[in-house]
Amino acid sequence: MHIFLTHFHWDHIQGFPFFAPLYDPEDVIKVIGPKQKDIDVQNLFAGQMGPIYFPVPFSLVAAEMEFEHLNDGGYEVGDFELEVMRVRHPSFVIGYKIKIDGHVICFIPDNEIEGDMYPELEPDFRTRLVDFCGDADLLLHDSMYTEDEYPHRHGWGHSTFEQTLQLGLDAGVNKLLFFHHDPMRTDYEISAIVAKMREHAARSGSGMIIDAAREGVDYRMDGDA
Repeated sequence: MHIFLTHFHWDHIQGFPFFAPLYDPEDVIKVIGPKQKDIDVQNLFAGQMGPIYFPVPFSLVAAEMEFEHLNDGGYEVGDFELEVMRVRHPSFVIGYKIKIDGHVICFIPDNEIEGDMYPELEPDFRTRLVDFCGDADLLLHDSMYTEDEYPHRHGWGHSTFEQTLQLGLDAGVNKLLFFHHDPMRTDYEISAIVAKMREHAARSGSGMIIDAAREGVDYRMDGDA
C-alpha cells in the first residue's frame, strides 16, 4: 500500500493514528511525502503519535512501514506515473500530476494561486503552474474562498473559486473540481457558487466541465460521476 502526502498539516494527517491497517502485522505501508527542512517523513508522521497527542505510540504500529521523500521530480508505482510541483502554502507543500492509462489527473488541495507571500517560488510560479496542469483530464484544486473573503485570508495558502476557474481555463483542462471547501460553507452555498462559475466559463466559450468535489462520488475520465 502506497500513501502519498502533499504536506503534514493536521487536517491532512490526523486520521492516520486511527487507520486500521497500521495495526495489522500483515500489511506493508509505504508513506511518501515532502521532507520539511531537516525533518524526515518518518519523524513527521510519527510525531503526531507522541504521548501529548495520542495514547498509542508509533513504536506499537504493527504494519511494516517504509518512508520516502518526494520534494521534486517524479515517482512510479505500478501503472501510475507521478510528477510533483511545489505550490504556495505554508511549509513545503507539493501538488501531484498523476498519469494512468493515457489520462492525466492533477491534485492540488492547498495552493494560493495569486498570493505573493512565498518569494522563493517566484517569479514564474503561475506560468509553471499552468504548464503543470496543462491539458489535464481532471484538475482538483483548492477553492476555499470567495473573492469577497480572500482579502481577509491573504497569505493563508488557499485560493478562490474564481482563481481556480481561471487556472483551469488557462491550462485547458477537461474537467475541474473545486476542492478543499471551507468547512463553514453549506452544500447549498457551494452549489450556488458552482452554478455561478459555470456561467463564467460558458461566457468565455469554454466547454470545461465544472463541479465541486463531493465525498463518496467516483469520477470517470469521460466526464460523468
